Amino acid sequence: MNLTVNIHEDVDKFIINLSGEIDAYTAPNLKENLLPLTKQAGNAIEINLENVDYMDSTGLGIFVSALKSTKENNSSMKLVNLQDRVLRLFKITGLEKIIDIDTAIRGGNLNGKL
Repeated sequence: MNLTVNIHEDVDKFIINLSGEIDAYTAPNLKENLLPLTKQAGNAIEINLENVDYMDSTGLGIFVSALKSTKENNSSMKLVNLQDRVLRLFKITGLEKIIDIDTAIRGGNLNGKL
């Protein structure tokens, strides 16, 4: 499976829409697109995981690295619209306590909106 990364610059934040799987093969693509945004002071980054149905520990590592970079560079990062399966990884590892996870999909149709 592949990972598609679409970045949209909104008025006050960058929105990253991810689609596919985040694993050892696709994580470098995510890292290449995400980390430069975290290194710019004052950036707000919102990552939409609505269309990510699988993620392994490699993906968790990317998000931990991104969180560290945002803190070092006075930026912020928020994860939104996580599938239950992906959200469970953050809960099992305790990362949901340190990474801002705004919303999870609750079975409704979001029509592609954040």
